[in-house]
Amino acid sequence: MNDIRLHEGELNIMELLWSNKSLAAKDIAKIIKEYVGWEKNTTYTVIKRLIDKGAVKREDPGFICKAAVSKRVVQVMETKNLLAKFYNSSLSTFFTDFLGNQALNPLEVAELQRILNRYKRTGQQEMSVSQ
Repeated sequence: MNDIRLHEGELNIMELLWSNKSLAAKDIAKIIKEYVGWEKNTTYTVIKRLIDKGAVKREDPGFICKAAVSKRVVQVMETKNLLAKFYNSSLSTFFTDFLGNQALNPLEVAELQRILNRYKRTGQQEMSVSQ
């Protein structure tokens, strides 16, 4: 799948679709108006952009929208982009920086150690997109 970059407004619509499976564009516009304050035309413009990017499928009649990409796929892509943008794609630099600024409790440390041990045993370098 191509690298689909989504901005915050697009993610608002995707969250609706991920949690509802499918929605009519008019219903998306009503919900977004209530929670985000966008007018109908703005919402329809963003839906069109999501369709053009391949993130949303449109079904007729009724302008029914469905997510064409899973939340997990978007999470993986956005995480890779974040690492590339801020950490030169270095996972170890990210973890060093992130964990250096956290107050982890013993349960969190144990969970991180469990994850690392699992990857060490299996030789797995990257989590599967299907997880």
